[in-house]
Order: sequence, then C-alpha cells, then structure tokens
Amino acid sequence: MSKTIKVALAGAGAFGIKHLDGIKNIDGVEVVSLVSRELEKTREVAAKYGIGHVTTDLADSLALKEVDAVILCTPTQMHAAQSIACLKAGKHVQVEIPLADSLQGARDVVAMAQSSGLVAMCGHTRRFNPSHQYVHKEITGGRFNIQQMDVQTYFFRRTNMNALGQARSWTDHLLWHHAAHTVDLFAYQCGSPIVKANAIQGPIHPTLGIAMDMSIQLKAANGAICTLSLSFNNDGPLGTFFRYIGDSATYIARYDDLFNGKDEKIDVSQVDVSMNGIELQDREFFAAIREGRAPNSSVASVLPCYQVLHELEQQLAG
Repeated sequence: MSKTIKVALAGAGAFGIKHLDGIKNIDGVEVVSLVSRELEKTREVAAKYGIGHVTTDLADSLALKEVDAVILCTPTQMHAAQSIACLKAGKHVQVEIPLADSLQGARDVVAMAQSSGLVAMCGHTRRFNPSHQYVHKEITGGRFNIQQMDVQTYFFRRTNMNALGQARSWTDHLLWHHAAHTVDLFAYQCGSPIVKANAIQGPIHPTLGIAMDMSIQLKAANGAICTLSLSFNNDGPLGTFFRYIGDSATYIARYDDLFNGKDEKIDVSQVDVSMNGIELQDREFFAAIREGRAPNSSVASVLPCYQVLHELEQQLAG
C-alpha cells in the first residue's frame, strides 16, 4: 500500500489525543474520522487536528469506504466487540490495551483477525518504549539476561477519573488493564512463557467495585521472576517504574526513559526514530499494513498475556 493510509480514531480522551499527536509525525497517514461519546467535545478535538468527519457512532466511521484502518481508544469493556466490528467491516485495527476484559473476548478477536487476513494489533506500548527496546536489544544481543523484574504501577485514582482529571464513563481495572502491560512485557523480554502466576488483592472499593491494590508474582520457563505491585491509592509519585535486575547490569525504565542501577540516565535517543512510545507503536501498525505482515504486538502474539490474566482472575475469585 503506497497511498495515504486513512484512519478513523475512536475515543477522543487522554489516550486518543496521544495517538493524534503521534500520528502528526508519521508521513503517509491521515486521520479522517473521529468518534467519541460527546459530540461537542469531539468536534473541538477534530477542529484542532483538522479531522473532517465527526460522529458518536463507530458504525458511521466503518461505513466510510475511504477508511483503511481504525485505532480504538475506547473503554475496556468495548474493545473486543469493537475490534471484531472493525475487522468485519474490512478495516485494519489497532486496539489500545487491553485487548479484552476476558479470555474468551481475546480469543474471539484473534480468531476473527486470523480469518480476515487483516492487520490486528493491540497497544502493548511497553514493547515500543525506547527504554524497553534498549533492554530488549541487550537481551537479544546476548549481553544481558533478566533474573528478576520488580515493577510498581501506581496511581492516585480514588474516584473514577481519567489522566486529564475528567470523569470517566467506565471503570478502570488493575488486573485487566494495568497488569496486562507488565505480564506481556515480562514474557516478551524474557523470550520465555510464563509458567507460574500468583495474585492477591486488597479490599474492594465500596462504590467502584474493584480492588484498589494488588500484588502479582510471575515466573518464566527460563527461571526469571517478576514481582508487580499495583495501586490506585498511591499519592505520588505516579506512573509505572520497571527495575530489570540481570546477570550483568541493572536497568530502571520510566516510560520512554532509562537509567542504570545508580540512577544515571542512559541515552536511548538512537534506539528508534522517535522517543515517543505511542508514536512508535503507531508507526509499527502502519508499517505492518503497508508491508502486509503481522505487527509486533499482533493480537495473536499477546494472547498468552490474557491467558495469564484469566488464571489470575480465577485465583482472586477463589
């Protein structure tokens, strides 16, 4: 595909805007349709980014013949059904993490993607952050082996708000959303499947109906271990912090930035064409479409992550 790839983006919230900012830097791609719940707010975002078509219904965008691909930044509970709808409409799809909020939902998307022959990708951004790419290259180059990953995913979200401080129409989830990043990254970086997983959680929030604190242990087939702590109760600092403890070095990754164990910054500016993980994720999606290949973070490649999340959910419910 040499022509401009025309994209519909669904979900004009905090993460949708990150994608719009990233896509501005990618040649040969144009966002032509914007979908979101509130029409006036969607029109405001569309006007800022020069997007001509605005709607509150994804079906309207899927009906546009010019649309080649869709990026879904919508509530978690909609991901599986919307991904399948995009593929049925003949559109390539990238769905933000998580792929689904159940193992069956994830399997359904993978089955539809395989039968469609279209590019179907899930936004497991940690595979693309320059910090984690640097570590991945050290591993694949034989210079570093993970012994342990220690990960902290901390937010202060005691009410149902998004990253912009706006009220959410849906409830976020530590296991099916935030743990998915680390579960997938651990197996991906180790190059080894997860063979053991344990989880415990704190009290269920009386109004949100979810656990606000969680602890997860993982072990890969090659012997590496991972400890993941998650909280919506943490009053700063916020974000996810990854400590890679290996046989030859220690690395600390904070989103796109990387430090050694002495907290000295490592230059990762030459790892890829951008320092923006979301932009790099989008570049991979569009490159896979042009080249007719499966992308890194294809829905099939991330399915094992959702198998582990399912097993952990069963433990927590037991």
